[in-house]
Amino acid sequence: MRMDVLGDAPWNERLDKAVAMIRELSQQSDPESLVDVYSRYSQQASPIDAFISVTRRDIAPPKYRIARFSGWDYQPNPWRERNKLPIFEGGLLGELSFCNEPRIIRDLELDPDDPCAAMFEGMRSLQSVPIFDGGDGLNVAVQLRKEPDAFNVDLLPQTFWMTNLFARGTHNLVLSRELKEAHDRLDREIEVVASIQETLLPEQLPHIDGVDLAVYYRASHRAGGDYYDIFPLEDGRFGVLVADVSGHGPPAAVLMAITHALSHLYPGTPDDPALMLEFLSRHLYERYTSKSSAFVTAVYGVYDSRTREFEYALAGHPPPRLKHCDDGTIDELTGVLRPPLGIFPEQKFENARAQFRSGDQFMIYTDGITEAHGPNNELFGTDRIDAVLRGCSNDAHRLKDQLIAAVHEFTRHAPQADDTTLLVGKVD
Repeated sequence: MRMDVLGDAPWNERLDKAVAMIRELSQQSDPESLVDVYSRYSQQASPIDAFISVTRRDIAPPKYRIARFSGWDYQPNPWRERNKLPIFEGGLLGELSFCNEPRIIRDLELDPDDPCAAMFEGMRSLQSVPIFDGGDGLNVAVQLRKEPDAFNVDLLPQTFWMTNLFARGTHNLVLSRELKEAHDRLDREIEVVASIQETLLPEQLPHIDGVDLAVYYRASHRAGGDYYDIFPLEDGRFGVLVADVSGHGPPAAVLMAITHALSHLYPGTPDDPALMLEFLSRHLYERYTSKSSAFVTAVYGVYDSRTREFEYALAGHPPPRLKHCDDGTIDELTGVLRPPLGIFPEQKFENARAQFRSGDQFMIYTDGITEAHGPNNELFGTDRIDAVLRGCSNDAHRLKDQLIAAVHEFTRHAPQADDTTLLVGKVD
């Protein structure tokens, strides 16, 4: 198609028409609509009597498809209904499809045995323009007129490059639409993963005598790799697990679900933190992480509500923080820090103990808190956690909200870069 806009009309009329066309083209998001708009303006500028679009994309030579024909009552969408496009072989369109060069036929005489002869009925001149993709003319635009010698050969170079530029824009729009559709499908799938993942987390926190609990959990994407769980044990004891899978998104969510499954398959009562982490690490390595670079950081502790003792073990995880509100001291529960889960085939862990007192408040968290980025790429760190802890709030939920608000203020409410879990407790 050529855009010799309005032929010999004054330049301002030609410019107005060109602006109107470009404006309308820019409003199209569907390639079919884009082609319709361009064809309408092209027909106004340089009328033709028939049009055929041929493609040999995704079809073995010497076959080709008719993608468009102005004589059809129904025009299949060539991008979505490719199976409805008729396939031919040989004839004039076959020659034009594989020659890879523009052509003008001034006086058209067609072999009556041509497979597409019916499409050329009554036509006496022809102009064909190959549309290149990857250096090959995979598509051909064929214009037809009833009178002979109707196409100006001097305009053929302009027609050739303008047609190819338009086709490239159309192709990019097709790719953009396909990319959006693929993104939407993936987003729906991730949404399902996220909804399943939510069912793996505790529906509500259990009641622990003498402890007020609050939790904050948010994935940086729809699905994430953070995991927390609380296991009711005997004699007023509770197992507390907070874990963080390396990476983000669906891969991390899958390993998070695996970690959840393994933790609930622990044989017997998970009342020894070191043995629990050894069990998780061994099975993660044997079944999953030895074949990838993934790993899981974790802290698992057992709290005894009768003695207020917290026995715990660490696997490459940020140490919990404990604030003694009776004397204002803050302890970092470093314990005996070992590598993350799933790195070595056999990894031993050691338990440590912390004694909680009345009025104490503690925080167990993932590095989405401490590694939140603020201005100049500064990290939130532990000092800002301690600044919140110094307030000695009497309510775990308020303490949780205060810390999350401090993180948001520090990052200036930037999009969350990492999964974030925060478990807060206040001892009566």
